Amino acid sequence: MSLLVKICGLSTPETLDVALDAGADMVGFVFFPPSPRHLSLETGRDLDRQVKRRALKVALTVDADDATLDNIMDALSPDIFQLHGNESVARLRDIKQKFGRPVMKAVPVATAADLAVLPGYAAVADRILFDARAPKDATRPGGLGAPFDWHLLENLDLNVPYMVSGGLHADNVAEALRLTRAGGVDVSSGVESAPGVKDPEMIEAFIRAARATQELSVR
Repeated sequence: MSLLVKICGLSTPETLDVALDAGADMVGFVFFPPSPRHLSLETGRDLDRQVKRRALKVALTVDADDATLDNIMDALSPDIFQLHGNESVARLRDIKQKFGRPVMKAVPVATAADLAVLPGYAAVADRILFDARAPKDATRPGGLGAPFDWHLLENLDLNVPYMVSGGLHADNVAEALRLTRAGGVDVSSGVESAPGVKDPEMIEAFIRAARATQELSVR
């Protein structure tokens, strides 16, 4: 299977075009006010029109209620919901049934004990996203630029596709993929010049580095 590359937290037409032109498979849009990457529904609607099915649209939410998800559906019509909060297995099932979209559940990782939740989530989620666990005083659960110990996933046996995020950038994505054998990578702060400000050259460099790893693995 080919590697999936996701650029998350896109917020401007210019950087969205860069990600699409560089070959991103997924483009992520954040609907969570504490994040510097948070989008208004109006901006989401504008960016939706720009994607034109060149990549899968991912809507990132954190413990969102049905009314919020309804509004996102109307504005963005996402292909996938990325659930980045404390959503339960039952809530994942509920969202899939109500909104008819696949769900990707973010699982925060700091120690091996954090992987104990996987069987429950993997039974319902269409994809798992491993991210670094945020510090206790953090105002948001992701996009903090910190990696976790990728060795924790070395012997992972999971029956659903999974991606890795957290502190990735062009210089370490190859190592992350080598250790985790993930089917995809997700980057946000690692392609920014400042919080919430995407850098076109960094986006292109990250996608190039991820694709180069893929080419090496299939030879």
